Amino acid sequence: MACVNPDGTVTPSAVAILAALRSADTAELIAPSAGLPLFRVRSALRELVAAGLVVVVDGRQSLTEAGLARL
Repeated sequence: MACVNPDGTVTPSAVAILAALRSADTAELIAPSAGLPLFRVRSALRELVAAGLVVVVDGRQSLTEAGLARL
């Protein structure tokens, strides 16, 4: 299940993950905060990174300006 639509909009689950990224920086911490299973968060984070909405530095995820704009 994709979290970024072909037109660039994001799904509600992606919005939940992006919002969780404001206070959590690993998939393990994001999952309970977003109310999603860990496997879904890991998959979505890969997609959000590819879309330029999230960056990963030293194993920690954070929002980009584009990611912040989606909230």
